[in-house]
Amino acid sequence: MSSKANELPFQNDMIGHLVANGWLLGKAENYNRELALYPEDLLGFVQETQDAQWQKFCGLYPSNPEEKFLERVATQLNKADPNAANKEMRTFGTLGVLRHELRDRGTRFSLCQFKPEHDLNPETLLRYRKNRCRVVPELVYSPWANEAHLAETGAKAKAWRIDLVLFVNGLPIATLELKSEFKQAVHNAIKQYETTRLPVDPATKKPEPLLSFKRGALVHFAVSQYEVYMATRLEGDDTYFLPFNKGTQNGGSGNDVPEDINRYATDYLWNEVLLPTNLLNILARFVHLQIEEKEDWEGRKYKKEALIFPRYHQWDVVTKLVEAARSEGPGHKYLIQHSAGSGKSNSIA
Repeated sequence: MSSKANELPFQNDMIGHLVANGWLLGKAENYNRELALYPEDLLGFVQETQDAQWQKFCGLYPSNPEEKFLERVATQLNKADPNAANKEMRTFGTLGVLRHELRDRGTRFSLCQFKPEHDLNPETLLRYRKNRCRVVPELVYSPWANEAHLAETGAKAKAWRIDLVLFVNGLPIATLELKSEFKQAVHNAIKQYETTRLPVDPATKKPEPLLSFKRGALVHFAVSQYEVYMATRLEGDDTYFLPFNKGTQNGGSGNDVPEDINRYATDYLWNEVLLPTNLLNILARFVHLQIEEKEDWEGRKYKKEALIFPRYHQWDVVTKLVEAARSEGPGHKYLIQHSAGSGKSNSIA
């Protein structure tokens, strides 16, 4: 294995495992910064799996159907009103677009096919196998970084690159900032998100589509060789990161260092959680928009939204319980150990 003394070999190792496990390798120049989409995969999935609907859509917009379709998807993503909390709004934003049909003048499109419960419908199963999971390294995400900004070192903040961005059928799912523990700890990646990965561009005061809550990537990972942290909402210094670690054999925090020197303590992230089958299942069944009614100090009620992405131990225990129920049948008792503040209520739910 390459030396882990810097970030690049770590990044290349991760990309290599992702590609070996079914991910496609993308190019940053093929990313649409204005729409925060990877058009090749979005259009390719729809055209390949829903040709009849696509031909109908082309008939409605004969001049430039591809551009119209991308704009229609972006419109649905942008409707994620941060102050809205009604059920209809759940069809908007990235999660809503993944889970609900996109409709336009009599046409209907599914932008993602989750795994069916059975194999009785071969067409659905075939569409599921056509999902495109893509990893794009070194992505310049900001639409406000023009050529002049990119060439001018003084405006480098407008050209920040994210180490890895993950897409499903062209829709942004996750961003990952990587740090080598030999050079910088994982908390440097967290600080990077808090100080330079801002949902609103500080110069133009306009939103960054990829980093906007609900409209852009659903989760943001800070990753080193030894630890992983995650956040679902970027808010500058107020961004709240949660551990995404497995825990140690003796019940401690963090991760055990593997005995195999050719492995990383955090390789469960890309070898387990980010396997296409597992990630699609998480998007279908685990991620949800939690809406709570709060009251301020003056007694005024308001809605608070939080996007819940399962932490590793939550995903792991629910997956194991489901498998146990399938193999052993219902009616058994199990003991599940979660530490304080680790999200027991969501695991139970």
